[in-house]
Amino acid sequence: MKRELKGQYVKISTVGEKARAFVPAPLPPNPSIDWTPDLRSKFDQALLALGRLDSISTFLPDISLFLYMYVRKEAVLSSMIEGTQSSLSDLLLFELDMEPGVPLDDVREVSNYVAALEFGLKRLSEGFPLSLRLIKEMHGVLLFRGRGSNQTPGEFRRTQNWIGGTRPGNAAFVPPPAEQVPDCMGKLELFLHDQPEPTPALLKAALAHVQFETIHPFLDGNGRLGRLLITLLLCEQKMLREPMLYLSLYFKTHRQYYYELLNEIRLSGNWEAWLDFFAEAVSVTSTQAVDTARQLVDLANEDRDRISGLGRAAASALRVHRALMGRPITASGWLVKKTGITPATVNKCLGHLERLGIVRELTSRKRNRVFSYAGYLEIINQGTELPG
Repeated sequence: MKRELKGQYVKISTVGEKARAFVPAPLPPNPSIDWTPDLRSKFDQALLALGRLDSISTFLPDISLFLYMYVRKEAVLSSMIEGTQSSLSDLLLFELDMEPGVPLDDVREVSNYVAALEFGLKRLSEGFPLSLRLIKEMHGVLLFRGRGSNQTPGEFRRTQNWIGGTRPGNAAFVPPPAEQVPDCMGKLELFLHDQPEPTPALLKAALAHVQFETIHPFLDGNGRLGRLLITLLLCEQKMLREPMLYLSLYFKTHRQYYYELLNEIRLSGNWEAWLDFFAEAVSVTSTQAVDTARQLVDLANEDRDRISGLGRAAASALRVHRALMGRPITASGWLVKKTGITPATVNKCLGHLERLGIVRELTSRKRNRVFSYAGYLEIINQGTELPG
């Protein structure tokens, strides 16, 4: 369906040349979404898959252990889309104050993403609304250190930016002029708060993500924050009890098509093709997350059964094993602190777990050795493998 009111191009003059910047029409789309039976069915399937995903938070033995790793996986994937080379193992080593295998700036960027997500969720849990203030605060955390820390963290841009190309004249897309950003973002905030009309949560998340990326309100970090917005919105709207839906892997896998769909909305107002893609992304990702959780529970149960056969050493080894589920790459010193078991006993337990093939030592030194819960990490790592 062709939409008359999709936004407008305005002429700008910046860095010594003229270009056209796009100012999107405020949400919701006008005319409203054309809900064909196929699109309605896709959204219904996505809602069902999301419901199944939400329900696993009640059957996981310890949701916090799962979330600790799951949030980090998302941070790695979302940052990978922006070109960082950090793996999940690099991030876990960095958090242990160990040397990651990639430049520090890459892994700091991923670590900042974890911090921004946790900050946003904490604010929501305290009753703070999903607002421009919260988005700016999260941006400040996202760009706190490393690359991008000189790109006005926590502030909307005051200069023109562009996407693709070396300058506005040859860019793939030029977002609104800086002076129009506050107004565009103000209208997006109203939409988030159901003005001018209420919008169902999943549809709201789909529309708001595109609008945020189109406005591109910051000098850096827009992609990562726009992806975070989806999860935050679903948590704020109580569609998810825990932050368990992350679409970065799906967007990364279908990156070219994702960008084409965003462009299609700007060119012809084709929201329906985007919504079809978004619903598919939610269905596939929710199903993958449920599958990952089940695999992790099965592995943990299997390994617990094997550890139970250790006799007198089993009780301490089970405590070490449980701690490893929260931090599948960790140092023996951290395990001592976490479990309250003596260093000698922790080291004996690690020896038992190594012989059972459950853990693998990553260092070859006498003190504060680093171990990996290899099977657990392998399951979590699905989809985050670095190219090459």
